[in-house]
Amino acid sequence: MDTSSNVDREQLRRTMRAWSSGVTVVTAAHAGERHGMTVSSFTSVAIEPPLIIISLQSGSRTHALISQSGGFAVTVLSAQQQAISERFAGLTPNTEDRLAGLETETLVTGAPCLKGGLAYLDCRVVQTIPTGGNTLFLAEVVATRSSEGTPLIYHNQRYYRLLE
Repeated sequence: MDTSSNVDREQLRRTMRAWSSGVTVVTAAHAGERHGMTVSSFTSVAIEPPLIIISLQSGSRTHALISQSGGFAVTVLSAQQQAISERFAGLTPNTEDRLAGLETETLVTGAPCLKGGLAYLDCRVVQTIPTGGNTLFLAEVVATRSSEGTPLIYHNQRYYRLLE
């Protein structure tokens, strides 16, 4: 794959800020270690079979845990969980254990889901695709849970809430 590009990176960042999305936290567990990160690169790929895809920086702790365990969970955050998004994005100082003090539950893979989220997807990796400094994880959804509520929305480096 040709990795050269004439696209200015800062201009691309500014352009991509026009994309609004829900906010997710991806978590994984392996050999007693748990970690997670806020992820905006998440999408449904298919309902049959149930597949999603996420993109993670290759050097991240969450990436390593997913690679070792072969599974992960996605929690879709509610409008009341902005502080959790910031914590898992690394914006909360002195938070080495991002899951400390948070209520979690597991479904099938053992990856922690964050209680209070609008939805959980528990996933098993079926394919990894290296893409420069990131990896795309294509995963089969093996369990889900959802509830009613208002999602947390991210647009142009700010959080928003939907109006009813």
